[in-house]
Amino acid sequence: MTPTPSSATLPDFVRLLAAADDAAYGIAAVLEQLAPALGVERLTLDTANGAAVPGATPGAGEGPDARRALVPVMAGETRLGTLIVHGTTALPPQGTALVGDVAALLAVAISRDAYLHDLEQELTARVREVAEQRAFIECIVDSLPLGLYVVDRQYRIRAWNHKRETGLQGVARADAVGRSIFEVLHRQPAALLKKEFDEVFASGRLQQFQMESNAFGTTRTFRISKIPMYMGGRDVTHVITIGEDITDWRAALDRTAQAEKLAALGQLAAGVMHEINNPLATIAACAESLAMQAETGTGAPPAELLHIIDLEVQRCKKIVNGLLDFSRPKAQGRGSFDLNTVVQQGLFLLQHHPRFKRVTVVTELEANGLLMVEGDADQLVQVLIALAMNALDASPEQGRVVIRTRYAHAAELPQAVFEVEDEGPGIPRTLQAKVFEPFFTTKAPGQGTGLGLAICYGIVVDHDGTLELVSAEGQGANFRVSLAVLGAAGNAARDALGTLAALNAAERS
Repeated sequence: MTPTPSSATLPDFVRLLAAADDAAYGIAAVLEQLAPALGVERLTLDTANGAAVPGATPGAGEGPDARRALVPVMAGETRLGTLIVHGTTALPPQGTALVGDVAALLAVAISRDAYLHDLEQELTARVREVAEQRAFIECIVDSLPLGLYVVDRQYRIRAWNHKRETGLQGVARADAVGRSIFEVLHRQPAALLKKEFDEVFASGRLQQFQMESNAFGTTRTFRISKIPMYMGGRDVTHVITIGEDITDWRAALDRTAQAEKLAALGQLAAGVMHEINNPLATIAACAESLAMQAETGTGAPPAELLHIIDLEVQRCKKIVNGLLDFSRPKAQGRGSFDLNTVVQQGLFLLQHHPRFKRVTVVTELEANGLLMVEGDADQLVQVLIALAMNALDASPEQGRVVIRTRYAHAAELPQAVFEVEDEGPGIPRTLQAKVFEPFFTTKAPGQGTGLGLAICYGIVVDHDGTLELVSAEGQGANFRVSLAVLGAAGNAARDALGTLAALNAAERS
């Protein structure tokens, strides 16, 4: 018995597919409604992957008069399946057109379902990849032997690595993330901490400084780095703070600096021995005169000879003590001093060096007493001697080395500057970026360790100063050390230079 056709239309089938949560259920509903619309027993859909979507419930079986119409389901030139019409009579023209339209509609549904399936798989794989990458990065950050945390512009902690959880001062990540940095690091002055973060947020520049802590039972030195972070746009959105324990590195640097100092001392010793021979010769002459006077009763008065001997002995003592003071390792102690004093002490030691006798050393010292700085004078003497000895080595015979001090005003901050300038071959531009690296030297093999300038750079940076090189190949080199002038001295220097500028302007007018 042939079913009676119903009045279902193509828009009805579109609505069935749109209302279905799953493409397979939607297609099954369409086939179920399409069978009575065509007046056939049932329809099935064989897809290209071999799956069959049943339509209306089949009858007891297909009789000998059963007929099948096969309608391809195509997406462009790709066959997605076959729509099978089970009936006993041929479809009328209207039915054939409706079956073709439904086949095209099913092709869209199948293509969309395949696309969504592929998209779901791709999205799942991407989410898994992102999760794995995030876990990998978190593992890297947690494996670093550095304390690391990140704060946003509201000073809330957004990241806190494993190193920050360990030790006596450690805080669990769950107790840190999301809270204010001032609550978590409550042992540090909140005003100072806020100022440090505000400077990075405002300037966008990396900041580094060193601090000492006794929270671990012994004094430990840490290098603190505050790094600006951008998450889109041009404004700093977060600040990454990294704390690195450099206690052992500082100790190794101090030992290396001491070794470098002793190496420089060895070079000076030969010249000192020659220098001491002069007062010793005078002492020997006075002793011989005293001996002759004792024998003959003639000669210079004994008091005068004894005075000469005393002066020469004190001269020898001063030379030797100066070298011993320079060679002894001392506990780091800082104080205020005139930068000219550092230069004079260094020159006193250098004058005994053989190379010192073969060049002209010119000193140009600031005469206004405006160069008061704070730091370790012995370390700065070491810097001056290292720079001067490099200049002496680079200078030709009868060349000139200029050592000058001066007051400078840069970026609204008064600076005390000393420079060591030579007339040697200079340093090529391609090498200038490397001169402060450890173990890099432009000297011949066996004539330099490559540590002197690296140590000088470390000392100057530790004094919150800068060490710069100005050189053109074939035109000598100028090493410039700039240090901050103490507050009162800086104000006095600024006032004095302002007055001097006003007087000069008045004279010109």
